[in-house]
Amino acid sequence: MFQPRLILHPTDFSECSTYAFRIAADLARQNHASLLVLHVVETLGPGNVTFGEAATQLEPENYQRRLQQDLQRNVPEVPGISMRHLLAEGDPAKEIERLAREQSCDLIVMGTHGRTGLNRLLIGSIAEQVIRRAPCPVLVTKLPENKESA
Repeated sequence: MFQPRLILHPTDFSECSTYAFRIAADLARQNHASLLVLHVVETLGPGNVTFGEAATQLEPENYQRRLQQDLQRNVPEVPGISMRHLLAEGDPAKEIERLAREQSCDLIVMGTHGRTGLNRLLIGSIAEQVIRRAPCPVLVTKLPENKESA
């Protein structure tokens, strides 16, 4: 029987990711597994600060601290589950794969926006790239149909 011990949940804070997080948390609870919550940003440096932050000369450490607080606020701790929040910078698919390998994750649970056709071709699918590269099983979730129409 498959019993994951370490589950990785990459998030982009979207509704799809929030739904996938609930599934990841349920699986972690059922299997007494730990949960890694990962948010990948383009850069952890000051390159993506807002004009207001730049005007106040936001230091890179403060920017990283703000990103970490955003991550913990958007994906809060779940009682009874061992969780860690991680930030990474770079290409999301590559960083998800890298972290899954480094941490020896047993399962990746992530959401997909379910784009098709030209949108998928132009934007690409991070979930699809992760499925191809991941060192472990990947569970890709999408919003139930009744949520997609709401």
